[in-house]
Amino acid sequence: MVSKLISRGVFALVAGCALQSPALAGGIERGGYNIDLLFDPSPVVIESTATFVMPQRKLKNVTDTFAGDGPLNGLGYSNSAKETEDYWSPRIGAKAGFEGFDCLVDYSQPYGAHTNPGARWAGANQNIETKINSDNYALTCSYKFDAGPGDLRVIAGANYLQMDGFKERLVVAPELIAGAGLTGSGVGRLNLEGDGWGWRAGVAYEIPEYALRASLMYYSQVKLDSVTGEVDLTHLPVGLGVPGASTIIPVEGSTAMPEAIELKLQSGIAPDWLAFGSVKWTNWSVLQRIPFYNAGGVEVTALELGYRDGWTVTGGVGHKFNEQWSGAVSLTWDRGTSQGFGSLTDTWTVGAGVSYSPNKNVELRLAGVLGILTSGSSGAVAINGIPAGDEASYRFGNDLVAALSTSLKVKF
Repeated sequence: MVSKLISRGVFALVAGCALQSPALAGGIERGGYNIDLLFDPSPVVIESTATFVMPQRKLKNVTDTFAGDGPLNGLGYSNSAKETEDYWSPRIGAKAGFEGFDCLVDYSQPYGAHTNPGARWAGANQNIETKINSDNYALTCSYKFDAGPGDLRVIAGANYLQMDGFKERLVVAPELIAGAGLTGSGVGRLNLEGDGWGWRAGVAYEIPEYALRASLMYYSQVKLDSVTGEVDLTHLPVGLGVPGASTIIPVEGSTAMPEAIELKLQSGIAPDWLAFGSVKWTNWSVLQRIPFYNAGGVEVTALELGYRDGWTVTGGVGHKFNEQWSGAVSLTWDRGTSQGFGSLTDTWTVGAGVSYSPNKNVELRLAGVLGILTSGSSGAVAINGIPAGDEASYRFGNDLVAALSTSLKVKF
């Protein structure tokens, strides 16, 4: 029989190591959704987590495949670029429980992206810089009751998601603008923002005597029915034949953030030893081509993603060394969501972490991840029968990714 005390050490550490997986997942997922704090046995718990992710995706053999807006290779633009930027993924939550009822309120940034290859690479007509931000506010509650040798927990909740971002690309090379006797950087910018509501539901079964827990969660789509913004073409001079040059065009569109299903399992396998694993499916294929229209209903621009569904699989072991220290290691595979366009290929990561509890009310965690972003290539494809990715082609090798996470939990 495995001691119940494992759940206060290794269980918590497992959550700390596993949180790295979503931060490195495909699509535009960062922190993802996480309700692990809901299972903490303490009546009141507050937890704050910060994860710093360092992806090192580098693009090479870049070719400008559409010379009409400026033959960038011939103009001396670089045929290589560092695409990714480092980023933070924060989370803060508070949970309270009373007589079988538990409720968790949390803030997180589940989605995001930041690519910044710059304005002087040969793919600048496709992307100079793209950044997506999210803020998520959620309430998740559960009711736990006796069921056989353990406890069955029914879970439900709702979340409110806000998103914003921008994309800059080179519409016309500044060399062509100067050659025409005009001035301007030739850069166009799309600014967007939207919000929406979602819900979540699931079940969990726990047998504390065996440090066993199994949970199955469903997270609904969040429909962003009114995504508003503007296309800024003020850096393009009139006279080049570009529609809307030197103006700002209000635009509107709609999309949805994907639904997801996640199964998590963990169980004691020997005194003070725990095995854990999870499988998550995310419906990233809902994000294909997102058009944006002006007030007259005419398409002005579109975000081209062309994703396929994502799968994330994690497995690992944890060990409780004593009343203060625990440790865990994990291996994660995430299936890439790109399909011939973009650089979101499969990711393999190894995670390790330690947990220190100086007393029963405070817990500190430190976790790290090191992984490989697998190689691939990007070029022209068709999304819903419409050409995409035809501005540039490039390749990329196996690149490194690393992450560090710190967490502080206070229990009452």
